[in-house]
Amino acid sequence: MSQQPRVFASPDELRAAVGEQLGWTDWLEVDQQRINAFAEATGDHQWIHVDPERAAQGPFGSTIAHGFLTLSLIPSLTPQIFRVEGVRMGVNYGVNKVRFPAPVPVGSRLRAGAEVAEVTEAGGGFQVVTRVTIEREGGDKPVCVAETVARFYL
Repeated sequence: MSQQPRVFASPDELRAAVGEQLGWTDWLEVDQQRINAFAEATGDHQWIHVDPERAAQGPFGSTIAHGFLTLSLIPSLTPQIFRVEGVRMGVNYGVNKVRFPAPVPVGSRLRAGAEVAEVTEAGGGFQVVTRVTIEREGGDKPVCVAETVARFYL
């Protein structure tokens, strides 16, 4: 791992970090096996994802990862950037906004960056909105930009 995750021990520490870029993850390669496994798990077998021969003739020149596959990497990537300690439980509460500005061709290497956007009291605990940007190595636009929402209970 290129950096140690930032550790937050309280909601106040998180509030103090609102607006801060917390760092970036290591690079992760998205190979055809991962794309195929995601297609199998979700039932989304569109040819642009799972048919390398046909996709080579398509608009992207190769298969591409599902947008939702890219989004689904966030829970495994962001712990490389930060974690919240001293809580009983944390749950994914949702996503406010998601965009996929650029495709993820098979073989791409991705990394995520995170910024704490908002910390509020909610549901008997506290809620953290994190702006996550996933970029592709060598790409000129992000491949995913999302505002994730997590709730933590003390």
